[in-house]
Amino acid sequence: MSHTSMPLSSTSTHDQHEFNPHFYPRPQQQQPQQQQQQPQQQQQPPSLSSQPSEIQQPQSQPQRSGLKVPHVRKTKPLAWFTAAICTIFGIVIILGGLTVLFIYLSFKPRIPRFDVSSVTLNAAYIDTGSLLNADITLLTNFTNPNKKVNVDFNFMVVQLYYENTLIATRAIDPLSARRRESKLYALEMISSQVYLPMEVSERLKKQIEGNGVIFHLRGTFRTRSNFGSFFHYSYWLYTKCNFLMTAPPTGVLVARKCRTKL
Repeated sequence: MSHTSMPLSSTSTHDQHEFNPHFYPRPQQQQPQQQQQQPQQQQQPPSLSSQPSEIQQPQSQPQRSGLKVPHVRKTKPLAWFTAAICTIFGIVIILGGLTVLFIYLSFKPRIPRFDVSSVTLNAAYIDTGSLLNADITLLTNFTNPNKKVNVDFNFMVVQLYYENTLIATRAIDPLSARRRESKLYALEMISSQVYLPMEVSERLKKQIEGNGVIFHLRGTFRTRSNFGSFFHYSYWLYTKCNFLMTAPPTGVLVARKCRTKL
């Protein structure tokens, strides 16, 4: 009896464990280890075969490029000397410009004027059809319009023209004009046997007969303005005058127009 009951008890015990709803199987202890091993397997580095070729190859020594590092050169003394000279020259130019500007604003210089006050046509006739003989007396006027500047006229030449033909030349002695001063200078222009083209001489004859002769005067003057005792400024002046006179021998000035410029 006892021999037959043992298998039954074992079977019933197994059935009770299998069909008992309050029985839960124990979790296996190997599952956490497997779960821990899975992330470790995922975190393993890729194999050498999957790595790029740059990683697989050992690092070689850096190759030398063709570029060369420039050597540091010291500045030569001549370069420093040249830079210093250029700097000093620039400073001198700036100071000179400021000085000229200061003088200009202080003195406010103006250009001297040249004018013809009176003209007398003493004689004018044509000899042998094309040769001019003339005698003209001019009273010129040199005016200094500046309030603080004295003017010196050093080299002066006056030329007399009939139309485009030069008929007389005269040099004027140096003179000076103080502030707001005018200087009169008498000139006698004489032309002797000056050739005129046929058509020009015919026009001159007609003007003499019509009691109205036109002459042209051109002047060149070397002028110096004195700004005090130390500073002087020299320049050239050019003048042009046109004047109308009555017929000789007592020809007088009827109209004139003079212009002076640098």
